Amino acid sequence: MKIAIISGSHRHNSQSLKVAKHIQKTLETEIQNDTWLYNLEGNPLPLWDEGVWNGEQKWLDILNPVREQLSGCDALVIISPEWHGQVPAGLKNFFLLFGKNEMGHKPALIVSVSSGAGGSYPIAELRMSSYKNSRICYIPEHVIIRDVESILNDNSADNDKRSDPYIRERLQWSLTILNEYAAALKQVRESGVTQTDKFVNGM
Repeated sequence: MKIAIISGSHRHNSQSLKVAKHIQKTLETEIQNDTWLYNLEGNPLPLWDEGVWNGEQKWLDILNPVREQLSGCDALVIISPEWHGQVPAGLKNFFLLFGKNEMGHKPALIVSVSSGAGGSYPIAELRMSSYKNSRICYIPEHVIIRDVESILNDNSADNDKRSDPYIRERLQWSLTILNEYAAALKQVRESGVTQTDKFVNGM
C-alpha cells in the first residue's frame, strides 16, 4: 500500500510537518507502507480559479505532478492545525483543486494539531465539508494532538512523559486501521461500481 500524507499548515517549520514526518516514519518502518509526503508550507498551490476547470497550461503544470502522486496512493492522512478554530485556507484550497479522480473512495485518517487544548474543530470541519465531491472516505478513527510542542519531538527530554507515549501508540494503532481500510476499499474501486459520468458530484 502507498499512503499520501498531507501536511496542511502554511507555516514554515510547522508542528504539523513534525507530526507528518513522524507519521511517515511510522508507516514506513512499523507498518511497511510506501508513502508520499506533500507539504503545504509556503502555499505551493495557488488559490483556485476557473483556469483549473478550463485546463489552462499553468494549472496543468502545477497540478499534474500532484495528481499523479495522489492517484497512485491507496489512502491518505490529512494533517490540519487548528487556526482560529478552523482548517487553514491552504488545506481547504487543496480540496478545491483535487477531487474524486485522485481521492475518490479512498480511506483517510484525520490528524489535527493544536498548540493548546483545542483541535476538535478541524475534525468536524473536514468531516462536514471536504468529502462531498472528492468522495474521500474518512475512517471513524481520528487523532487530536494537543500541546503539540511537547509531543513527538526527537529529543525525549522535550516530550511530555504522559502524553507523548500515548499519542505515539494511538497514532500507530490508527494508522494500522487505516492500512486495513486501504486494502478493503481498493477492492471496491477495482470492482468498477464507483465509476460513473452521470453522478459526478455528491449530494
